[in-house]
Amino acid sequence: MTVEKLVVGLAGMPGAGKSVVVSVARAGGYGVVVMGDEVRGEARRRGLKPTPENLGRIMLELRRLEGEAVVARRCISKILEKTESKVVVDGVRSLAEVEEFKRHFPKFTLVAIYASPETRFKRLFHRRRSDDPKNWEIFRERDIRELSVGLGNAIAMAEYMIVNEEGLEAVKKQAAKVLKRIEKKWMK
Repeated sequence: MTVEKLVVGLAGMPGAGKSVVVSVARAGGYGVVVMGDEVRGEARRRGLKPTPENLGRIMLELRRLEGEAVVARRCISKILEKTESKVVVDGVRSLAEVEEFKRHFPKFTLVAIYASPETRFKRLFHRRRSDDPKNWEIFRERDIRELSVGLGNAIAMAEYMIVNEEGLEAVKKQAAKVLKRIEKKWMK
């Protein structure tokens, strides 16, 4: 089954700025699906705290048991439920997930968000979400785990790249420009 929604997938290492791009998309009329919410939901169902270790273990276990595209498959119904004709999907982590989305949504485009490791660590350390790293070692372990599932490949194959090193307004401007280009491509 294919659907004529415009779906924009976001791939980026933790702390790169995906949520900033999501906020720009939301302001532009996009519905939002966060892939990490599926893993956090699985942790809740199992009665586990959403720590970096627990979420990482669950993410790897789900992929091992149900395939590399498991989280994407679980998000398809959430995308379909959105009333908006444009949906942004935060947290694409592999080319298998990209292919799963493309199979269901022909108007799928992948956007990568990049920020240096030092910049990302500072952001995550100050953000203080339950799954954010408390130190550099935990940060590096999480990065390596994310790369192990194919995130680097997804970033490398993205159709568009947003570099987020210059501050909030600069990245918001880049995100708006990229989303307009994607809309122009698909919504003729």
